[in-house]
Amino acid sequence: MSQASSKIGIIDYGAGNIRSVVNALKRLDAAYVVSSDQKALDSVDKLILPGVGEARSAIESLYKVGLVSWLKETRVPFLGICLGMQILFDRSTERATDCLGIIPGEIEHFSVHSSNLKIPHIGWNQVDIIKENPLFTNIRSGEFFYFVHSYRAPLVPETIGWTEYGSPFTSAVRKNNFYGVQFHPEKSSYAGLQMLKNFIDLC
Repeated sequence: MSQASSKIGIIDYGAGNIRSVVNALKRLDAAYVVSSDQKALDSVDKLILPGVGEARSAIESLYKVGLVSWLKETRVPFLGICLGMQILFDRSTERATDCLGIIPGEIEHFSVHSSNLKIPHIGWNQVDIIKENPLFTNIRSGEFFYFVHSYRAPLVPETIGWTEYGSPFTSAVRKNNFYGVQFHPEKSSYAGLQMLKNFIDLC
């Protein structure tokens, strides 16, 4: 993988799977900083919001470090991963949480749509690309990525990729400079590294 010129800010809000993201960026020879400080994050070219945990705790943590309003207004390319994608939406039924409100829609538990699913949704599943986007350059539609989640995003006009688990849900989304993926690219082998490289180099 070639070295990227962008400096990536990994947002540390106490709820993200930061170590695996850092390891993936190291493999890509990408310059990065891990911080919850707005001044430090103001100096980066792109932002990544990792996500492991639950919606209410994540939003409360972002409020605690004073990043909610700042995130809504950022103009640099932003990538939310897993929970980091979900909190881009208006709200989540997980503990009735108001989220960032960047993308219209509500995050719901898988059980709302099917009573016969094994939850959480864990493992490799396909992502069907429905809109051409630099995030998926050199990645074929139907490629497998690694998922771990119990809540799902609806299909919305901003959906750029979807996945079937009981019924279709949004697994990749874009609105303006905001990108989100439900899967974990940092745990998705060569395809995940390619996607992160695309975000760094092209988005």
